Amino acid sequence: MKKFPWVANKRYNAFGPYLRSLFGVKVRKIGIDAGFTCPNRDGTKGRGGCIYCEGSGSRAPYVNPELPVIEQIREGKKILNPRNKPMKFIAYFQAYTNTYAPLERLRKLYEEALQDEDVVGISIGTRPDCVDEEKLDYLAELSRRTYLWIEYGLQSARNETLKRINRRHTVEELVWAVEETKKRNINVAVHIIVGLPFEKREDMLYTGEFVSKLPIDGIKIHSLYIPEGTPLARLYRRGYFTPITMDEYIDIVVKIIEMLPPGVLIQRLTGDPDPRTLVAPEWTLRKREILNRIERELELRDTWQGKEWRGK
Repeated sequence: MKKFPWVANKRYNAFGPYLRSLFGVKVRKIGIDAGFTCPNRDGTKGRGGCIYCEGSGSRAPYVNPELPVIEQIREGKKILNPRNKPMKFIAYFQAYTNTYAPLERLRKLYEEALQDEDVVGISIGTRPDCVDEEKLDYLAELSRRTYLWIEYGLQSARNETLKRINRRHTVEELVWAVEETKKRNINVAVHIIVGLPFEKREDMLYTGEFVSKLPIDGIKIHSLYIPEGTPLARLYRRGYFTPITMDEYIDIVVKIIEMLPPGVLIQRLTGDPDPRTLVAPEWTLRKREILNRIERELELRDTWQGKEWRGK
């Protein structure tokens, strides 16, 4: 049996085992909705949001956005750790764009999250067009006091795709945000989506290759799923596109894993649709099966993260 350099001897650099090795106990993310919106929802750049956004901004189902941040954390701990086992948490500012506010408001919210003794870090989901040097300078200071990640939504490295899905930012803005974040020694992750409408297999692999050359520390790979009540659901029902199959998804994800630098932490390998609102494809609900098949395919191909990494 091959030996791999990552924790748990997986064929890829998995985030969960890494966190356990770093903090000595299991670490879970607690989703937070701090009341933000997005510039392509509030009219600044557009309205309606991305074509796959169902209106909750990817908020976790257990989150009560009416509660203050500290109360959301306390409630999240009860749900994620009902037996009160030894566990630590990362406060995940998840819903919508979590740097889309004046710095003083951001400072108050982030500092509030650190008041809980079991919170060992913060992860901030945002857009590359919603950070600036002043905010990044503060986040650099914050990263010296806690374990901090900034997660940028890219989704696709094709600007034409970003226009089609109503992202209303560019690939160039993502590159600037990542580089400026890394200059300040802040952990940075990028989100991509495999299966976006009107993209071919080569477009999805291009995105994987593109992010493999960025100075990132982590990646989240999402499967495209179609929630009810979205522009994407209307496109699907009108027959404008057909979602990729599970087999196609697994093949592309394995290829992307091969391209990634060995040091990049893989935080996610599939999406997490809400079964109550999912229109299609049904296979995206079978998360454990998808993850098991990805690992099995890596074994069958005798491949691993970084095997096809070409560097910069």
